[in-house]
Amino acid sequence: MSGGGRLSTLFQALADPTRLRILSLVRSMELAVGELAGALGQSQPRVSRHLRILEEAGLIRRRREGAWVFVEMGDSALTGPLAELIDEATNEEDRRRFAEDAARLEAVRDERAEAAERWFAEKAGEWDQLRSLHVEEARMESAIARALGPGPLGRLVDIGTGTGRMIQLFSARASEAIGIDRSTEMLRLARVKLDAAGVTNASLRQGDMFALPLRDASADCVILHLVLHYAENPAKAISEAARILKPGGQMLIADFAPHDHEELRKVHRHRRLGFSDRAMADWLAAAGLEGDDPVKLEGGQLTVSIWRAEQPGRRDGGRRAA
Repeated sequence: MSGGGRLSTLFQALADPTRLRILSLVRSMELAVGELAGALGQSQPRVSRHLRILEEAGLIRRRREGAWVFVEMGDSALTGPLAELIDEATNEEDRRRFAEDAARLEAVRDERAEAAERWFAEKAGEWDQLRSLHVEEARMESAIARALGPGPLGRLVDIGTGTGRMIQLFSARASEAIGIDRSTEMLRLARVKLDAAGVTNASLRQGDMFALPLRDASADCVILHLVLHYAENPAKAISEAARILKPGGQMLIADFAPHDHEELRKVHRHRRLGFSDRAMADWLAAAGLEGDDPVKLEGGQLTVSIWRAEQPGRRDGGRRAA
């Protein structure tokens, strides 16, 4: 693209009909490059060239996830007003083309749902066995909601998001929600779940709990829901989660109290058989966090503990604001 200021770059990026169609599609859900190519009826190399131009203008972001590259909208401060402008300026022909693309996008949704259903069916037996050992999920989720408090959550990060359940529950209270998981299969399942639930302010990223793909002090709320027992080094995972918390931000960990169900190591690949309150308090303190008293949810063979802590400092609109 020819030289010029940022405004020139921006409007040149918007000048091509295909790039407008891409923005219309990505606004509705994050998409792999191959999925975009299918919805547009164009080759992947051609779509990739358009994506490069949009990315240079800051209108989209590309993120690698295994062998796939996913596309999401860029900074909302830029894309939000432009999206409104595009909506206002569309004519009948534009609306028809956007509607045709959206109809083809339904095929992408169907393919995702079928793949996720097959994967979930393979794992359902294992998950059902684990769920049978602890309190019902509705009770756990209610306790997590109470621990987080009634206020807005700001930028929410769910580490080890799995099926995206925590995002589904709390995205309405968040300005933005980000789910992180190492498993591409879990992320694809989460995309289906969040799309079906109508969650529009969330993005999903492949990443490791020990090296989160986020900047320091970039999150207001971090959740680790039944994920820390997979960590070889829980203290390191907590320290890394604390790194991304803003001053006044809160971290919530829901996991098992100490138990002796050794079979969970083999069947479910658990690295740790629960955590004591003392160990958790020490890890939170070592990460520079100030912890609350833990909450215990007894019932079944496993007790679920909920630990909540804050990054010292003050944040406007925080949970404890007067």
